[in-house]
Amino acid sequence: MMREAPVIHDAAAAGLRLSHALERLAPEQREALDALFAAGPAARDAVLGVAEGSPFLLELIRSEPARLLRILASAPSAHLRRLIAAGAGVCLATTDEGEAMRALRQMRSEAALLIALADIGGAFDLVAVTAALSEVADAAVRGALDFLLADAARAGRLLPQDMTQPALGCGLAVIAMGKHGARELNYSSDIDLIVVYDRERAPLAEEVSASPFFVKITKGLVRMLQERTGDGYVLRVDLRLRPDPGSTQVALSINAALDYYEREGATWERAAYIKARPVAGDLDLGRRYLADLLPFVWRRVLDFQAIADVHAMKREIHAFRGHDVVAVEGHNVKLGRGGIREIEFFVQTQQLIAGGRDPLLRTSRTLEALEALTAHRWIAPQVRDELTEAYLFLRRVEHRIQMVADAQTHELPESRAAMEGFARFMGYASRDAFAAALVERLQRVQGHYAQLFEDAPPPAALDADLVFPPQENDRQTLAALARLGFREPAAASGIVRGWLAGGPRALKGETARAHLARIVPLLLESLARGGDPDGALIAADRFLTELPGPHLLTALDRHPDLVRLLATILTAAPRLGETLARRPSLADALLDPAFFDVLPDAKSLETHLDFLLDGAETDEEQFDRARRFRQEQHVLIGVRIASGTLPAARAGEAYARLAEVIIRALHRRVWARFVEAHGRIAGGRTAVLAMGKLGGREMTAGSDLDLIVLYDFDPAADPGSDGARPLQGAQYFARFTQRLVTALTSLTNAGKLYDVDLRLRPSGRSGPLATRLTSFATYQREEAWTWEHMALTRARVIAADGDFRARVEAVICAVMRQPRDRRTLARDILDMRRAIAAEKGEGDKWNLKHAAGGQVDVEFLAQYLVLAHAEAHPEIVDTATARILAHAERLDLLEAEDAHVLIRACRLYQDMTQVLRLAVDAHVVPADASPALRALLARAGEMPDFATLEAHLTETQEKVRAIFERILQAGAT
Repeated sequence: MMREAPVIHDAAAAGLRLSHALERLAPEQREALDALFAAGPAARDAVLGVAEGSPFLLELIRSEPARLLRILASAPSAHLRRLIAAGAGVCLATTDEGEAMRALRQMRSEAALLIALADIGGAFDLVAVTAALSEVADAAVRGALDFLLADAARAGRLLPQDMTQPALGCGLAVIAMGKHGARELNYSSDIDLIVVYDRERAPLAEEVSASPFFVKITKGLVRMLQERTGDGYVLRVDLRLRPDPGSTQVALSINAALDYYEREGATWERAAYIKARPVAGDLDLGRRYLADLLPFVWRRVLDFQAIADVHAMKREIHAFRGHDVVAVEGHNVKLGRGGIREIEFFVQTQQLIAGGRDPLLRTSRTLEALEALTAHRWIAPQVRDELTEAYLFLRRVEHRIQMVADAQTHELPESRAAMEGFARFMGYASRDAFAAALVERLQRVQGHYAQLFEDAPPPAALDADLVFPPQENDRQTLAALARLGFREPAAASGIVRGWLAGGPRALKGETARAHLARIVPLLLESLARGGDPDGALIAADRFLTELPGPHLLTALDRHPDLVRLLATILTAAPRLGETLARRPSLADALLDPAFFDVLPDAKSLETHLDFLLDGAETDEEQFDRARRFRQEQHVLIGVRIASGTLPAARAGEAYARLAEVIIRALHRRVWARFVEAHGRIAGGRTAVLAMGKLGGREMTAGSDLDLIVLYDFDPAADPGSDGARPLQGAQYFARFTQRLVTALTSLTNAGKLYDVDLRLRPSGRSGPLATRLTSFATYQREEAWTWEHMALTRARVIAADGDFRARVEAVICAVMRQPRDRRTLARDILDMRRAIAAEKGEGDKWNLKHAAGGQVDVEFLAQYLVLAHAEAHPEIVDTATARILAHAERLDLLEAEDAHVLIRACRLYQDMTQVLRLAVDAHVVPADASPALRALLARAGEMPDFATLEAHLTETQEKVRAIFERILQAGAT
């Protein structure tokens, strides 16, 4: 029975939405449902809460309203068992793959609604919810694999012991990893699988080779589960946790897998196997495989090195834990500070340390592991109780986030208004009530997690072994540096001795050298963590050499976390380190507890910038202050990216927001000064149009500004200005544009703001700097090439006078909605893509922009969809690539599976490009990328290591190119 429900804000509107979703129920079914609601008011309120708070769940009701009736009329556990049995029965009985896929999708859809309502209504607790989600995933994997094995048996390729149980003794085992393996799946989780086989055990026909056979079976399994059809999909499948995914097949022989882990298995792979469980195929083989891996996962001695390794893994996700302020809007409840991952790492670290000697600690489930750690006195009962309560709360939040749109996301809404709605969906009366409950848990988790690593043997234990006398290298020091991983300890020691001898100008004073001497052990250990200690030390040497004074050294001495953060920046983002070295005062902002809070919004940026600019006495001082403001904000955004506290996906918006604020501020001031000098033209209006990355809010640290300046004035009035130095119409606005561009681009003592590109204006370089709106409209309507309309899909007005903004937007909207020949459009775009490939090449997959299936393909496809369909579907018009693709899916202009691939690809490319622009100012991963940069890229791509990222990138680009060619070639014919 249901006992809980969300807080409903507008019951009438929710009731109307629910009524529309139930329209297809027969009268007798509606009567039965009303009777259930009358008998169980909590069930009615839970369903109304779904109608108000979860478009995805409401769509599950609308697409088949009888589902809701079946679910509410049955005990949830019993109904779930019936659903699972029905799906499995179809998969074993049918010979039609389409029928099997349909049965699995119907099982998943009804189970998704059932489990959500049981969760929301309090009929299932968290353990029951995650177990139910995991049972459905198990059943889906088993059902799909059983169908494929039976199909192979019917074709004579597999000779099973029992046709009614084709998986029995088949020689292939599917191992569930992560939350699936631990029976802790979240509501919209991918499932991580590793597929292994034993060629000696497999009952294959004589002419069948094991490797290609089982690879084909595995690919078929993935297709049956994640391909989106008219019935939706079952599960997203990830096979990238297998050994060396960039160079291995999707199914591996057991011997090859075991050999890999024996030779080079990493700590994160040990941690992953804590949760491993055979779920389908030859279960005996799967159990034997995991038994053979026990020595790899569980070391016989107390493994304190695991603390350092797991903490390093956590730092790759979130490098800076020194502040207690936790944001609410936009917070990632999985990866953010105080989140689910910190609880899991807290548990897994101690399991890895002691699990080799104490088998009772080897449980895969987080809450059971907390109990075991308490029983064996590794943690106090209070710690167990607080982490257990926080885990239950945070997992519930995670599930509600994912129920909203069936999206694999862990981030809370970013606006306060959206948070109000989400808080009610969680059952809280207001955003503030929910925020208080959330922050309390996050801070509690953060405290326990930090305490675990504070109790660990500190790297400062190296202090006694690190001595840097001025005359010669110390032997013990060289040995200690070698243990840290320095390939050339003597050279490393020489660099540090040079620092302590006062070589760099910032270290001339005795106090500065004393500060440095105290942080050297931690700095060396932190630099070594990046994977290339020698290269990192050279970067640190450049940093200290460029440092103009000792100010930053005092801060580093007082704040060990700042030392670690600086090491992360120097190893992974040296360009950012160079900026900090030139302007060490920027590091002050990093010590502000509010630094890792919510990013400043446009209003707060405008307030701060206006205060700075209004205090300047001259134009030159204004320009200097604008440049320093931009540099400081760029550093703060960059440090957030490097430290993992700002997802790269949101960095593009942050950079664009900053650029818009600066452009608007300078636009107002340049216009005011210009009018002082030249007077006004009657009816004169100007607008700045953002194009390219700025228009799409996808800027990076190295982005230029693509701008178009438009104007208009009263044609009936005198075209000349009324000032002391009058100018005529076109000349007046061209001169103003020149002034604005100078304000943005001129090099002052404080550097440059941005590079500005005006070439997207009509007639490009040969046209006037500013364009009259009427001329712009005529050109776009009658003369513009296809590529110019593609560029215009990203146009946004970011600065304008009065009502002129609306007039400009109307012109752009009219251009977007004008009728087009789709065949000509598709052919033009294909021709452009081929020309770019011929000029730039497309064979390097690490050239994220130009590679076949890379960023250009995704952007061109989105722009095609806008231009081809905006006439009939104006709501598809948007400036951001990912949002265009989402609109296209919702409007049925793009297949759901294609949209899913393209949106994830768009995010992947943008995330990695943010890191690259920050680190090396390129969209190409250099062949000699440092281990630290590779680790930062893997983290941005949400992969455990660079090899897994490489496999993911290859797979993504292949899928994107196939979709690009299929859609555009179909459009061109």
